[in-house]
Amino acid sequence: MFEPSKYKFRKAFKGRLQGNSMVGNTVAFGSVALKASECCRMNGRQIESARKTINRFLKRRGKLWIRIFPNVPVTKKPTDVRMGKGKGSVEFWIFRIKPGRVLFELEGIPRSQARIALEKAATKLPIKCKIVINNYGGIRH
Repeated sequence: MFEPSKYKFRKAFKGRLQGNSMVGNTVAFGSVALKASECCRMNGRQIESARKTINRFLKRRGKLWIRIFPNVPVTKKPTDVRMGKGKGSVEFWIFRIKPGRVLFELEGIPRSQARIALEKAATKLPIKCKIVINNYGGIRH
């Protein structure tokens, strides 16, 4: 599971997802990428599920970059607990995704194979995604 090893504050505010992504919105490392089209709060399990799907399809060929990491804690109070008495304990970690954010990048495999792998990964994610091709570098097929 993805979880930060060190963090400054134990608990955080929920935050809002407004506007488009200003950082991480270009293909920087690979030649084919998966880009978010909607807002969402994606947790570590969803990211790990998509990563496993890509790796199973590629069979250790090519290179995969994961451009997101869950760094925001989400707290929950147990069921049947009355109001008050402070904030609950940290249950899981999320990453706030805005439209235009690049999630995964692939390099070193044919584009047709990369497209299939990213489409399979997109089915594991809770948002609509699109596949973006970087025309500078990588294997061209």
